[in-house]
Amino acid sequence: MNKKVIIIGGGIAGLSAGVYAQKCGFEATILESHNIAGGNCTSWKRKGYLFEGGMHWLGGSNKNEAINKLWRYVGAINDDVKISYSEPFVEYNHKGTPVHLYRDVNLTERHLLELSPSDAKEIKRFCNNIRKVQNLSMPVSDLKGVKVTRRTHPPLSLLFSAISATWLMRRYAKITKEDYASRFSDENISGLIRALPGGEQSISMLFLTLGSLARCDGGFPEGGSLPFVQRIVGTFTGLGGKIHYNTRAERVVVENGKATGVMVGDKHFPADAVIVTSDTMAIEKLFDTLPKCSWLEKMHQTTKPTMVTLVSLGINTDLKKYPERPLIALKEPVRLANETYNALLIINYAKDPVYSPEGKTAMNVQLPGDTYDFWKKAKEEKRYEEEKQKIGAKVIEAIAGQMPEIAGKVEVCDVATPLTYERYCGNWKGSWMTVISADLKIETYPAVIHGLQGVYFAGQRMMPPGGLPPALMSGRKAVQYLCRDTNTLFISEE
Repeated sequence: MNKKVIIIGGGIAGLSAGVYAQKCGFEATILESHNIAGGNCTSWKRKGYLFEGGMHWLGGSNKNEAINKLWRYVGAINDDVKISYSEPFVEYNHKGTPVHLYRDVNLTERHLLELSPSDAKEIKRFCNNIRKVQNLSMPVSDLKGVKVTRRTHPPLSLLFSAISATWLMRRYAKITKEDYASRFSDENISGLIRALPGGEQSISMLFLTLGSLARCDGGFPEGGSLPFVQRIVGTFTGLGGKIHYNTRAERVVVENGKATGVMVGDKHFPADAVIVTSDTMAIEKLFDTLPKCSWLEKMHQTTKPTMVTLVSLGINTDLKKYPERPLIALKEPVRLANETYNALLIINYAKDPVYSPEGKTAMNVQLPGDTYDFWKKAKEEKRYEEEKQKIGAKVIEAIAGQMPEIAGKVEVCDVATPLTYERYCGNWKGSWMTVISADLKIETYPAVIHGLQGVYFAGQRMMPPGGLPPALMSGRKAVQYLCRDTNTLFISEE
């Protein structure tokens, strides 16, 4: 039918929309401002090391997950892609007593009971809460009114799991991580819960994460972000789709309430429809005037950004003896702007030869928290590089207190701030995801704005808290809206 679709943004949502659009018979073109695709799903090389900047585990890696079909449909994973599942998932070390969180919730329960028999009641409740959401996988369904080759329905078993889990999520929705940690008398267990990433998010989000791990999901695809993205790019271009790199969309052309294309400088890319996958929190700059939209207003009022300063290290020593995810308690806290870190979560890539030369180790450390204004001011005052060096040195010193082998062996220290992600990925305030705080309900947003014809919206912001699976699903959803509006058959996953 040769209907042209312009997709703004070549992240996971844009690539997903591109693949689905091509398979449904549209001519899709992606405009990507960076010189590579992937958006937040990205990595970079420094002096022989590869630093992972986006993917830390993958929801939908397990073949039994409904979303696994979607990843396979777009070509991100296949039977030849090795998926690793580290165990234990996290090891917390406090005063020489390691505490483990295993993917296997039964192992976690036995381990914690051995550590603190006096906390038996709360430990069993903790593990039973994980079991209650263990089968609550992300559902995949079709937009009402769209014609599909094969209708997708969440299984009945998922409905029962959702009913069982709803009570649990409501009960814990307003309980913070700090409040929950105080329920345990053992300082090692309470310290682990306090040290886990999550900031102000509800403790229910921790249960959801551990529940997905308990059903053997959340693996790590071989090679991480770069090959993962390139496989999707290969699917898209193999279907005839086109990608223009280093091409920043400046304005969606709207005539008489309908999109007719996209402007890049003085060049006009004509289109019958436009799918905007750049951060929805910053889309106003793409339009001369946006119609009033209640869901967009609500998004602006409620969205709290999840930001991270990522410290990546290239170390000239082999650290395979250490866990893949050590969570180390610090004798002296690390401070960055208004954030204080009493523990550091490290991702240790020593066992993966993709990330470092033989005998060496790549690792990264996430420092979560809203530090955007701090980094922006440092940039304006021309002390940005100096501040990056300072925090890098603090992190190295802190890690060396637990891993003395790294002292004097750090060859590369690379610091990516929220400004880095803002610059290369176009994210609002450089944020990775959206915070689901104790007072915020989880909800999804529609892909259209009433009164703006031929424009569709996708991206991880559309399905808080975001991440790779919501980005993938939002691209699919946008194309289903497009198919419904143009009376086009949607080609479903097999």
